[in-house]
Amino acid sequence: MSRDNLRTHFLCEIAIPAGQPNQVGTATGAERLAKGDGKLKLILKIAAMVLATTTLCSGAAIAEDYGPWQVRFRAIIVQPDESSSTSIGGFTDHSTQIVPEMDISYFFNENISLELILAVIKHQGKTNNTAIGDLAVGGVWLLPPTLTLQYHVAPGAMFNPYFGAGVNYTIFFSESLPAGSPLVSVDHSDSFGFALQSGVDIQTGSDWFLNLDVKKVWIQTDATLDAGALGIVTADVSLDPWVFGVGVGRRF
Repeated sequence: MSRDNLRTHFLCEIAIPAGQPNQVGTATGAERLAKGDGKLKLILKIAAMVLATTTLCSGAAIAEDYGPWQVRFRAIIVQPDESSSTSIGGFTDHSTQIVPEMDISYFFNENISLELILAVIKHQGKTNNTAIGDLAVGGVWLLPPTLTLQYHVAPGAMFNPYFGAGVNYTIFFSESLPAGSPLVSVDHSDSFGFALQSGVDIQTGSDWFLNLDVKKVWIQTDATLDAGALGIVTADVSLDPWVFGVGVGRRF
C-alpha cells in the first residue's frame, strides 16, 4: 500500500470506527472533538481543506494525488469593449477574435493558486466618423500576459468555481497597413492594467477536466498614425476586452 493510501486509510480508521456508517459527522467523531482531542481535530481540519465537499474516506485527496502545477488549454473569444477618442474626431473600432490560449498555474494550497495566462491576438482596426472619413488602419498583434491570484471554492468537488484578480501587461507589435492605405505607419504604446477573472473547473473522472472561464482585462494604448501629407493623427484607445474561454486542463 502506498504512503498516500496508508495516510487515507489511517484517517478513515480514526474518524470512522468499525461498524459505523462511512460518513463525516458520526456520533463518535463528534464526541472526540467535544473532548478536545487536539490531534484528531488537526487531522480533520487538514482533511476538510483537501477533500472539501467529499467525505473523509471517499479516496485519496487531490493534494496527495497531484503536485502543485496545473495547465489549461482553451479556445477564447476576445471581444473588445472599446472606447476611444482621436485628434480628428470619430472613434476607433477593433475586431473580435477567436484564438488559442494556454495558462500555467501554481497551487500554494488547494484553495490558492497563481495563474499566468498566455495568448497572442491579432486585431484589425479602423477609424469611423473622423474628419477624413472612415479609414482602415490595418492589423496589430497583441501579446497580453496576465497574472492572476485565484481562490478555488470547492477543491476536490465535481464543480470547482474560482475567482481571480491580477495584472496585465500588453505588448503591441507588428503593425501592418492595408494595401493602398494613405497611411505611412501606425504605432501603439504598450499597456499596463488590471484583470478580473471567474470560472469553473468540471471534473470528468479522468486526469483531465473541463474548464469554463471569463475575464475582464483593462488595456489602454496611445496610437500614432502617420498619414503622410495629411499629418499625424493620434488616438487614445481603451480596448478593455471581455475574454470568454472553454477548454481542458490537467493537474500535475
